[in-house]
Amino acid sequence: MNFIATGIGAGLVSALLTVVVVKETMLAVLLAMLAPLPILIVALGWNHRSGLVATLVGGLAIAIFTASPISAFGFIAITGLPAWWLAYLALLGRPAADGTMEWYPIGRLLGWVAATAALTIVATGIISSGADYTAFQSRSRQISSAFVSMFFEAPDPGTEDGREALTDALATMTPALSAFGFTFFMGLYLWLAAKVVSASGRLPRPWSPVPGLSMPRAILWAPVLAFVLIQFEGFVGALGYALFGALLMAFTLQGLAVIHERTQGKPGRGFILAGLYALLFLTQGVMVTALSLFGLADTIFGFRRRFGGNRPKQPPTLST
Repeated sequence: MNFIATGIGAGLVSALLTVVVVKETMLAVLLAMLAPLPILIVALGWNHRSGLVATLVGGLAIAIFTASPISAFGFIAITGLPAWWLAYLALLGRPAADGTMEWYPIGRLLGWVAATAALTIVATGIISSGADYTAFQSRSRQISSAFVSMFFEAPDPGTEDGREALTDALATMTPALSAFGFTFFMGLYLWLAAKVVSASGRLPRPWSPVPGLSMPRAILWAPVLAFVLIQFEGFVGALGYALFGALLMAFTLQGLAVIHERTQGKPGRGFILAGLYALLFLTQGVMVTALSLFGLADTIFGFRRRFGGNRPKQPPTLST
């Protein structure tokens, strides 16, 4: 019964964090973004069933508070189930031949974070638009137009065409940009939840160091799938863009992991990493692209394995 009690508490906290967004303040938005964290913590610290209880209780609480079944369903599909699923994968394990436990590798877990983020972003679009892709496009264009207006405050007839082209491009790329950010936050929340649970002594698995992060080569089929999906119209095409954005962030994180690992024990490591993150902040898209390509190349060629790194061997696939 312990996992039920903790699940109920986490579900109520997560629901509270979600509904404060109606305040429409920056603080409320930031709190709402933390809604998956309580579910991740109880799912990792007790078991995945506690995460399921939290998801259902949170959805029920939102349905009662908002009198909106759609909002409750949105919470379950967009906040609760993705957090539960990632925690469930993180706790997968089986006995190895030497009597130790073989846990689900964090590299594969990162791949699932990207896939989950892409599906969640598209689910968000479907739920918020009532499965009407035209309404989804219209909303995306509204957001893109508001963003572009920040840089074109005084419309000039000479730049109107460029403004419209930029607005259309951003509207098309909205699923990719959203999934890019969502992948980062879900990965961060999963790491943070594991750290919190590990500090309490309840995490059943040892958490692999982040520099050892390495996605398997099977993930290389995902960009191909994204390219194929982009050729379709509607939400199928949106899923392709979302998958592309999610993978961009996943490979960026792997690129960062490679640099973290290769600089371990090197003199001036702190200055190197500080300079790297400063460049990442200042150049943004340029460094993200470079790191993503570096992470992709590491997945293909295995730099850390070839050049004496500590890249973990590719484990056999575990059943989900």
